[in-house]
Amino acid sequence: MNYFITGGSGFIGTHLANLLKEVYPQSNIYNLDIVENSQNGRAIYIYCDVRTTINLNNVEITSDDVIFNFAAVHRTPGHLDHEYFETNICGAENVCAFAERHGIKKIVFTSSIAPYGAAEDLKEETTLPTPNTPYGISKLVAEKIHAVWQAKDSQTRQLIIVRPGVVFGKGENGNFTRLYWGIRERKFMYPGRKDTIKACIYVKELVRFMLYRLEHHEQGVELYNCTFEPAYTIGQIVETMKKVTGMKHTVPLIPAWILMSAAAVAGCLGAPMGICPARVKKLMVSTNICGKKLADSGYKFHYTFEEAIADWFKDNGKQCLK
Repeated sequence: MNYFITGGSGFIGTHLANLLKEVYPQSNIYNLDIVENSQNGRAIYIYCDVRTTINLNNVEITSDDVIFNFAAVHRTPGHLDHEYFETNICGAENVCAFAERHGIKKIVFTSSIAPYGAAEDLKEETTLPTPNTPYGISKLVAEKIHAVWQAKDSQTRQLIIVRPGVVFGKGENGNFTRLYWGIRERKFMYPGRKDTIKACIYVKELVRFMLYRLEHHEQGVELYNCTFEPAYTIGQIVETMKKVTGMKHTVPLIPAWILMSAAAVAGCLGAPMGICPARVKKLMVSTNICGKKLADSGYKFHYTFEEAIADWFKDNGKQCLK
């Protein structure tokens, strides 16, 4: 049996490959990406650009195989608008066409909470998506493309769509990593408030949940927000990071207008540490995502939030979070 991971050189794909090799050691795991990742030694690398037709001429493909579609342009801000659409929409079309040609019946698609749009209100899976960024729009369209693929043979095809909050863990190099180093180097200050909700999930938990749903879902389309329930505030996240990693100093709060002005200046200086007005503004808006459906799915979390941070710290030799 084969497991195909598009975007398998990335953060989530690397962790998934490790888990698949642990759980299904006899299976073939293929990393389909435009960049080879030497850290992902558990998967067989094949150069693959999902923006074009996918052909794997030297692989014996069967209808029992599984596709994990992770390939995406996702960092926002950070790309031109058309780049999100080219990769995320064309990629969805080409992945589904590949599955169609080979009779593959199972796809797991990693979407995002971006289709909900930026707002303080609680978002459940039934909430009407109102994306307000090119990334969010492209991800919502990609979801619909996968759903059309499933509907063409609704009795046998299985589609699982996950919308993760901020995914953290070893190799993330994203929001949580920047937050940790900002605290450690005394460069982080609460941006206007401490109660901003930041829905999140540990990467090892996310990939385990994907496999759980594959084993407990036979057909149809499933959509899950993936986050701890209830979601944590930035204040709770900061205090947990400090507790686990042994940081003692107080994190100050700075009024929003001062922070935005400073971010504007930093942006003019080349955005050191990724600081720019758009990213700072993003910090001040809650990602208030409901994880109740996941919590009620029967899946048992392996880590509390504090245990997840501690496990990540341990994975880095208890030296840092990165």
